[in-house]
This record gives sequence, C-alpha cells and structure tokens, in this order.
Amino acid sequence: MAANATHRFLKKISYKTLNPAFSSPHLTKIGKIPISQNPRNYTSINVTSGGRSGALSSPPPPPVNEISERIDINPPKGTRDFPPEEMRLRNWLFQNFREVSRLFGFEEIDFPVLESEALFIRKAGEEIRDQLYSFEDRGGRRVALRPELTPSLARLVIQKGKSSPLPFKWFAIGQCWRYERMTRGRRREHYQWNMDIIGAPGVAAEAELISSMVTFFKRLGITSVDVGFKVSSRKVLQEVLQSYSIPENLFGKVCITIDKLEKIPIDEIKRDLKLVGMTEEAIEELLQVLSVKSLSKLEEILGSSGDAIAELKQLFSLADKFGYSDWIQFDASVIRGLAYYTGIVFEGFDRKGKLRAICGGGRYDRLMSTYGGDDVPACGFGFGDAVIMELLKEKGLVPELSPTVENIVCALDQELQGAASLVATKLREKGQSVDLVLENKPMKWVFKRAEKINAGRLILIGKNEWEKGLVRVKNLANFEQSDVELDKLE
Repeated sequence: MAANATHRFLKKISYKTLNPAFSSPHLTKIGKIPISQNPRNYTSINVTSGGRSGALSSPPPPPVNEISERIDINPPKGTRDFPPEEMRLRNWLFQNFREVSRLFGFEEIDFPVLESEALFIRKAGEEIRDQLYSFEDRGGRRVALRPELTPSLARLVIQKGKSSPLPFKWFAIGQCWRYERMTRGRRREHYQWNMDIIGAPGVAAEAELISSMVTFFKRLGITSVDVGFKVSSRKVLQEVLQSYSIPENLFGKVCITIDKLEKIPIDEIKRDLKLVGMTEEAIEELLQVLSVKSLSKLEEILGSSGDAIAELKQLFSLADKFGYSDWIQFDASVIRGLAYYTGIVFEGFDRKGKLRAICGGGRYDRLMSTYGGDDVPACGFGFGDAVIMELLKEKGLVPELSPTVENIVCALDQELQGAASLVATKLREKGQSVDLVLENKPMKWVFKRAEKINAGRLILIGKNEWEKGLVRVKNLANFEQSDVELDKLE
C-alpha cells in the first residue's frame, strides 16, 4: 500500500513546478526529486529501490560549470607541477644526487614530511613559526610540514641511540615547505639533498662534504669558474664576541643579524647589533673582522692560538689533497644564519652573483642536546633543487631528456588485441619496456607515436603472421624488419 501511494504521489508532481532547472524527463531515472526552489541548497526525496524510500540525502554538488569557475587549475603559489618533461629532469637531478652520495659511501634515509611543530621551533626559535605550514591535527597535536631536514635527522640519530656504531654517513632527498617571500630560485616548496656525517669530530669530515659537492658540480659540467665555496668558522665570531664579554646566550641573535650583511644596509646591521647589546667599539671590530677575505690577514688580527685558525688551515690543506683548492676561498662574513652551527661553515655561490646561495652547511656539534640527547660531533650540508636548476639553465647545461621505450606493440586488427597483449606481457616479463597500442589506430598514427616516445622497435601483430606463430619486428633505427617466432622474441 505504501509503495502504491508513493507512486501516485510522484505522478502528480511536476519537475517544472518544483524547479524549472530540473525539467528534463530523464531526471526520473536519477532517483532524486528536488523540493527547493534554490538549486544550491536543496534536499531531495530518495526514490531508488536501493535506499530507504523517502529518506533525506545531503545536497548534491553544484553543477560542473560552477565548480570549474571556482577552482584554480594552477598549483598553489610557490609550488610546482611535474609533468613528464619536468619529471624527467627531476629524476635526472636526483639520480646525480644519489650517485654522488653512493660514490662517497653514504646510505639513504628518509623521514616523514609531517613532523611535530615543536621539533622546528626548538631548533630555530619562535620566529620560524610564521614560516611554517603548521596546523592542529584531529588528535589535538601541533604538526608542521618540514621546512628543512636537519631536525628530523637529529631526532632519528637520538632515536637510534647507541644501537649502531658511529660514524653515520647518511644522505636524504626530501620535499621541504617554508612560507616565505619568493625570489629567483626560492620557492615555498622545494626538494633538498642533504649529506651528513655523524660521529666524526675532525675537519676531514667537512673537507669530504665539500669534495662531494664539487664532484656533483663536475658531473653536471659546472666548473670552478662558475661556482665557488666561501668558507669560514663560527669560532671566529665567538672569539671576537668573547673578547668583548658578549654573553654566549646572545650568540645566536648576533649570527642571525650578521647573516643579513649582503641583504640589508650596513646601518641596519649596526642598529640590530646595538639592540642585541653590543657596544659601538665591539660592532666596529666585528665588522672589520667579517670583511677579511684572507686567512693570513685573519691570523694577524686574532692570532694563531685559537681553534678557528688551526681548523681553517687544516681544511685548506685537505682541499689541496682532495684537488679542489681552486673551488674554495676564505670569507669571514660567511656565518650561516642557523644558530646551531658550532665550527666551520661553508656556502656554495654563483661567481657571477646572479643567484642566491646554491648550497650551504657546516659543523653542528651541539644540536642533539637541543632535543634532549647526548651531543655528538656532526656536520652536513643542504642543497636545494631550485637554485641549481636555475644555474644549469643559465649555463645552457640542462639536458634534453626525451621519453624512451624499447618496444611499441600494435595489433593490425581489433580482434588481435588479445594477441598483442600477450606479446606485450612476454616482453615485460623479460624486463623490456612496452607501449601497447590500446585502440585500433592507423599506421600513420602508430609511427608518430613511436617517434614521440623514441621507441626502439615496432612489433606488429598481423592475422597471417599470427596464425603461423610469428610477429613482425621493425627496427626503428634502421627500418630493417623480419618475422620472428613468438617464443624467440627477445
């Protein structure tokens, strides 16, 4: 009875009466009847046999044309898509990162892209909060997309504890997120190659890290004429500050200010240093020291008794042995803004001065205790993907990477599609790449497709050949062709 009553009720309802926008008679097949005059905010009566008769459902999505008007098809500002041609370049770059790391005996690691927000604030201070992509998850925890990899590395080292013998020689290639002003080579999302040595206190570790980056540049065709490394030590700054009795707890703030030397006017640098608590005399001497570009000149100012001079001399001696002396130069102004560096620091730069720092790193022996672990000697570097690609474009060194497929397999008749699938499967089982033509296409189209994907062979499945257990193989390099037995197809 109830079903018949519902049927009689529906026959009396006109779609045009309820909503002119839903006047098509085909809508009776959809199973929902709008009962509001507002197409953006209506409920409906569900009359399908699969659901409860008369149940209310949630509003359907707005029409497709409304959705397309509201959605921006570009990626979020500061991020990138990687269509095939860009993905080929990214894979090529990452393969070079990995190959250099392998050559130097490093093992690959990775971490979550999402970490505890406190992990980054603990290292960099509250000021980084404005640069984080952070939020509260459904469990009430404050989390953030990682802006860099080193804090995650420190967490993992502490987690491993003493279960593995030192040193660790680890590398990672990870996606990082930082909300900041964008410039050439700086995006809000980028990938970063990190190499770190944990548990080696000597300068030889820094020397090897710089050697690995030089090796990478050489692989890509970049020379010491194009790129150099500025080298200094945080201990230089420490010695100057100690001579003026500047409290150690202000060291990090001074470093952040000094790191802006080439970015803001010198008067602003002096003003910020005064706000930190430095006297005018201390500021002038500090700026004088930071202008030094010669290790011998620095030794005249600081003397030779401190660790800074001894370690820098050793680094330059090792650079000569590694064979990259022409790549490095002393520059006392290189401080690196991150507060956790404790010794030698270095920065890769474009000698023409058109780009921001290409890479950078140094020693951070006291980072682990920041997170409650035992301090371990450590040093490493970070190398972003965006700036190096800008440099490669500048030098005309970006390779042309076309797609390559070993075979393209095509059935000459639709009824032979199954046979073509069998051939493709056999070749794939032998480790060969195959692009299988999935539709009945003319040969002109097939040849164009083969050219586009740089296929090495075209394998045709024809009725007469297939009945004899054969396939026709065309070598697309020299256009020689032959009929080959299926079992002998290699």
